[in-house]
Amino acid sequence: MLKDRRNAAIKVVGKLLAAEEAIDAALARAADLNGAMVTARSEANLSALVVQDAFEVSAAAFAALARARCDIVEAHKRLSTTRIQIGLKDVDIGDLPPKANEGGQDVRHLQVVA
Repeated sequence: MLKDRRNAAIKVVGKLLAAEEAIDAALARAADLNGAMVTARSEANLSALVVQDAFEVSAAAFAALARARCDIVEAHKRLSTTRIQIGLKDVDIGDLPPKANEGGQDVRHLQVVA
């Protein structure tokens, strides 16, 4: 039963990390777009009014992505609480650095034994 919980948690964590990574990538690209619009307008010697409408919409999209990042981080925190509630210890996945314990200390020297 504990093995089933652990396997389920690993699947969810993989999806969570993928979602976090996708949101971060989208945030970076949206920031690049906003910066490019400002720079391009300036380089083309155009009035600020020319691109303002598009910039406002793009900035709103960036803000929505920032909110999505906040929400996915909150989901991550709540899943950490759920992990504890169902009796699982920290789960390290793939090539990510090992998690620190609650005191912030590295616990990579500890291993779970089957």
